[in-house]
Order: sequence, then structure tokens, then C-alpha cells
Amino acid sequence: MVSHRRPTQSGPGLGARVGAVTAVSAAAATAAATLGASPAGAEPQRRPEVTRATVDRLFADAEKATERYHRADERARKLRGLVDQAQDRAARGQEAVNKMRGALGSLALAQYRSGGMDPALALLLSSDPDGYLDRAAVLERVGVRQSAALSELQQAQRTLGRVRSEAARDLTELERSRAAVARHKRAVEGKLAEARRVLATLPGTDRDAYGRSSRSDRDARGGQFLGGPGGAASSARAAAAVRAARNAVGRPYVWGANGPSGFDCSGLTQWSYAQAGVGLPRTSQAQRYAGRQVPLSQALPGDLVAYRADASHIAMYVGNGQVIHAPYPGAPVRYDPVGMMPVSSVTRI
Repeated sequence: MVSHRRPTQSGPGLGARVGAVTAVSAAAATAAATLGASPAGAEPQRRPEVTRATVDRLFADAEKATERYHRADERARKLRGLVDQAQDRAARGQEAVNKMRGALGSLALAQYRSGGMDPALALLLSSDPDGYLDRAAVLERVGVRQSAALSELQQAQRTLGRVRSEAARDLTELERSRAAVARHKRAVEGKLAEARRVLATLPGTDRDAYGRSSRSDRDARGGQFLGGPGGAASSARAAAAVRAARNAVGRPYVWGANGPSGFDCSGLTQWSYAQAGVGLPRTSQAQRYAGRQVPLSQALPGDLVAYRADASHIAMYVGNGQVIHAPYPGAPVRYDPVGMMPVSSVTRI
């Protein structure tokens, strides 16, 4: 009788094979749970969020470095003005000294021709005229007219020395400020370059979505501040500044620029108020103190809204819970919710 049973196979038995399959399945399930129960899709879903947060942080760091740059640049421009003024005063002082010395030289020549030079005048025109007035005994031998002229000359020389010292100090400080400007500029450019590199790792659709979204869409800390009502601006100049800001919508963010073709955040607010005949400081930190601070709930169009504790970003409130601002490189001047970031102050100009 022929048996139809298959011969027994060598290797693990059925029970062992079932156990192995069960173990593999359990390991896979554990791995899936570790990855959020969706191993294939979890990382791609998280990565764009991490990337966007990184870009936000880099842009925030760049804004802070930009404000340091503006402060150093403003300081350098003021020092340049002081140096120019001191150098101008020094040039005019030297001219006056030269005239005084010329007049006294003529007097000395007249005395010589009339029978000899007064010893005190000879001392003045010697290699150490500045020590003249320190020798009071010699001064007594000079006439009243000569004494007044010599006193005036020495005072002019002392003043000239002080002016030159001030110019030298200001020039040294100016060079330090210029070095700080260059250092902060490199920091900004480095942060922006890194942000562009990180942003480029996002898929095209995610990059487009990043550019369209406000920061409140990505920063839960921003809250849902609505600000004051649409209403009228607090003054005619505030209304004029709002009109200027509205006209700037769509123009590009340009680092370090204050219009009219491009802006950074404080450059936009400064330019907008300049169109209303109001001069604002260049930095957002200084702009927050350029007027009277009011609660966010009482904000009116034209008020300046500073963000973060260090006021490193600033925008203009235009009513109905909206601000106009220059967001970051690659995003044009636009409207965004006032609560896009943590608000630190509201200033009425």
C-alpha cells in the first residue's frame, strides 16, 4: 500500500516557525508604537515642523542681530558727526592761533627795529611759548596790550589741544563702532544664510506654505490677541503713517533697509512715520519708547506693536486685530494678526 504522506522535513518544527513569526511581528509592532504607530509617515510629518521652527528661530536671531547692527551703525554715524565737528573746530582754532602768533611776531619785529626785542616776547616766540604764562615774573615785564594778547594766545592753544584730544578719542571710538557694525552685519548674514539653507530642505509646497503663513500659525505662545477696534487713528499723523504703511504692502523685506523700495521691520515703521512728518529712531527697541505706551486692548491704528521681551521685532497696528510689518527675508510687507508673536508693548506716537 502506497503512502501519500509527505516525508518529514528537516529543520525547525512548525511550533518553532510559528514562534519566530510571532516574535518578528511583536518586534515590528513595538517599533511601530515607538514611531507613533505609523513608521512610514511619522518622521516626514514631524520633520517639516522642526524645520519651520528652526527657521523661525534663525530669523528671530537675525532680527536681534539686526537691531544690534542698527544701534552700532547709529552710534558710528553720531561719532562721525562729532569727529567732523571736532576736526572743524581744531582747524578753525589752529587758524586763529596762527593769526595771533603772526600778530605777535609783527610786534616783536617792530620792537626789534626800534631798539631791541622785549625778553618776554622773545620767550614767547621761542621753542616753548606755551610755558610763558607759567612764568609770572616774566609776564610783569610785558605791557598791558602784550599781556592780553599773550593770554589769549595761550588760552587758544589750550583749547586747541583739548579739541584735538576730543577728536582723537571720538575717532578711536568711531573705529570701535565701525568694527561692531561689521561684526553684527556678519552675524546677521550668517543667520540669514543658515535660515535659507534650512528652509531649502523643505519640499516646495511646504516652503510656499511657510511664506504664506503668519507666525501665529506656528507659535502657540502668540495667543489670540485681537487688539483694539478698527476705528480711527489716534491722530492725523498716525493716520498718515497708516496710509504709508498700507501703500508699502507687497514691497520686499530687505535687511537693513528703511524704504522706499524695501524695508526691515523697524525700517518700515520709521519710514511710514517719516511720511507723516514724524522722526522715529532707527531701532525697534528705541521706537517702543518714542511715545506713550498703552494696553494692547486699547490699541488704535498707527500704534507701534513691539514683540518679544527684547522688542527685537516691531509692527504697526492698523485695526481689527491686524498689523502691517516686514516679516523676514523672502516675505513681503504684509498684514498679519497682532498676536503673531508674544507682544511686549504697544506705543502710541
